[in-house]
Amino acid sequence: MYQLTRNNKCMLRVDLEDFDRNQVFALYSSFSVGPESDGYKLQVSGFKNGGAGDSLSRHNGKKFSTFDKDQDSYKKNCAKEFLGAFWYSACHTTNPNGIYLWGEDDTYYAIGNVWESWRGKAVGMKSISMKIKRVS
Repeated sequence: MYQLTRNNKCMLRVDLEDFDRNQVFALYSSFSVGPESDGYKLQVSGFKNGGAGDSLSRHNGKKFSTFDKDQDSYKKNCAKEFLGAFWYSACHTTNPNGIYLWGEDDTYYAIGNVWESWRGKAVGMKSISMKIKRVS
């Protein structure tokens, strides 16, 4: 991702679909990922609502955390706590790499592939697509 965004101005579109076939999106006019030496830090801004709400801006400026590389600001490892890997802060408002829940499941809090500003933390998405595009 760093190589794709390092010398280019990019935008990001996040497309979401739930199990009721509802489709929404969130658009960010500026998107980049920093180098490995800086923890693959996320830079995202310029939110435009396509019905999904903004669950990503809170993650702006955060480093990418995984099970074996805890780079979030939470006292525990967010990737282990919420069974994913992402640009966690303390911890998330979206978890696209979380467990595929097949819709609503509040058995374990916020472990799913969720987008909180649209369907909350107990409803997993049927699909989440993150698409980047170079802009001039």
